[in-house]
Amino acid sequence: MTSAETPFQITVQPSGRAFGANTGQTILAAALQNGVGLPYGCKDGACGSCKCKMISGTVRHGEHQPKALSADEEAAGLVLTCCAEPLSDLVLESRQVTDESAYPIKKMPVRVSTLEKKSSDVMLVRLQLPAADTFRYHAGQYIEFILRDGARRAYSMANAPHTQTETPGVELHIRHMPGGKFTDHVFGAMKEKEILRVEGPFGSFFLREDSDKPIVLLASGTGFAPIKALIEHLQFKGISRPTALYWGGRRPQDLYMHEWVQARAVELPWLRYIPVVSDALPEDAWGGRTGFVHQAVLDDFADLSGHQVYACGAPIVVDSARAAYSAQRGLPPEEFFADSFTSEADKHGG
Repeated sequence: MTSAETPFQITVQPSGRAFGANTGQTILAAALQNGVGLPYGCKDGACGSCKCKMISGTVRHGEHQPKALSADEEAAGLVLTCCAEPLSDLVLESRQVTDESAYPIKKMPVRVSTLEKKSSDVMLVRLQLPAADTFRYHAGQYIEFILRDGARRAYSMANAPHTQTETPGVELHIRHMPGGKFTDHVFGAMKEKEILRVEGPFGSFFLREDSDKPIVLLASGTGFAPIKALIEHLQFKGISRPTALYWGGRRPQDLYMHEWVQARAVELPWLRYIPVVSDALPEDAWGGRTGFVHQAVLDDFADLSGHQVYACGAPIVVDSARAAYSAQRGLPPEEFFADSFTSEADKHGG
């Protein structure tokens, strides 16, 4: 693109990637349009996943939630790329941006091939992709359903890309949010063979394979979905970095694929599995770890300075982990990769 077409030039350090942005276009939209994989989550100013440091330039922020970017953070030069429009050329710092090109984002029809209830409120949904289509994504990324009214719902792929070689399709883990327009349908009227529309892949939550650091995987509830894809990917690639999975739920039944993880931990000598339950009842007869899942990692690791952490799940879990692991255990902030689940209620502050 010539500078006449795009008035603002945005450079991302330390990778040196550069791209143009139009007047009125958000930084994130311009980056994705140009194949530059800036990190992001909700794209709605609610989760803070896209926050990065502005080294020079000026921006105008659109509507966003204070928990995603506080006034103090904005004053300190942090920007939310999903809702910030450049007012000048910019230099940003994002260590998550590499020179690896993002996979193309595409819209496509999908067919529901399987509906399998994994617990009272978690449905495993398999979607069949168009036979002629190759859908490329990184393990850990997500797709968005485009509903009839244009609303969107995001879900992570729970299967690694290589599992598509036999049957092109993706596996999703959908939690029922009573009163939720989409999940009420999934748990109610949805039938196999139903046709839906999706767009993807999205997200910067995927394994950094250029590192040999040991890994902590942290999941709460259905935040396990992209973590499952990462484990399958590690196994497929023969990557044996020491990996500890901490999976938290309120009750044991929230760990809806507990046996699957136990089987992987037996197969894979590099994988440790630590299930954590916060609200076990006597009838659960739970003999494992209790409390908050992010706290279990603090209890087990005196030092995370040499690790990478991949965290996915409820915003409170992800945010608590991000803050505590850096402040108390020396984790470099750029080695914390997160996908924070924001429901429609979270996004609108209610």
